[in-house]
Amino acid sequence: MLLLVVAIMGFEIIIISPPDQEESEKGVLLDLFKSGLNTFHLRKPHWPSDALEAYIHSIPEIYHARLVIHSHYALAAKYKLKGIHLTESSKKDQAAIAQLKSWQGLRLSASFHSLEELNRHRRKYAYVWLSPIFDSISKADYKSRFDLKMIEQRLQLWHTRKSYVPQVVALGGINADNIGQIQQTGFAGAALLGSIWQSQNPVQEWLKLQSKVS
Repeated sequence: MLLLVVAIMGFEIIIISPPDQEESEKGVLLDLFKSGLNTFHLRKPHWPSDALEAYIHSIPEIYHARLVIHSHYALAAKYKLKGIHLTESSKKDQAAIAQLKSWQGLRLSASFHSLEELNRHRRKYAYVWLSPIFDSISKADYKSRFDLKMIEQRLQLWHTRKSYVPQVVALGGINADNIGQIQQTGFAGAALLGSIWQSQNPVQEWLKLQSKVS
């Protein structure tokens, strides 16, 4: 087994960091953790290893087990983080995958952009993202091509057949008005970026989203 796979319990709301450092980001993140956020994806695609490590080091150790990183994967083992998220390039990097085999206890996740691609995968993930479910909030040209009814039918089929597909988390354009649809469709959770970081009060927005799901 590549990594220890841990299933999401119930419907989980995951928050993704903005790609670049925002002035209030770390303070907001600590408030989110204190408010109950369990999984934060630290995605800084252009940062070197030392910058990402400095960010992690600045977060109190008690919250390290809630962090998932998208790059410089050795830091996940060094700081005992929650997991790693494979990018499109790292999913194909056999050397990087081989390095991960000794890192037991980390949750492995990845992104997919079609039901067909997701159905073809054979790696064991704790969960995967499917996107964009709705038109993206943070990327103006990132438009949805999914039909929720079709996704619901496919998720039910995979569940009935106990297929290889892991927990599927929705990403893209999710906000307080439509997150209920995401849960009703059968997704295991929702990953949020624009609806959180473009709001005037990210913590209150997260709490509002939490109140919309059961």
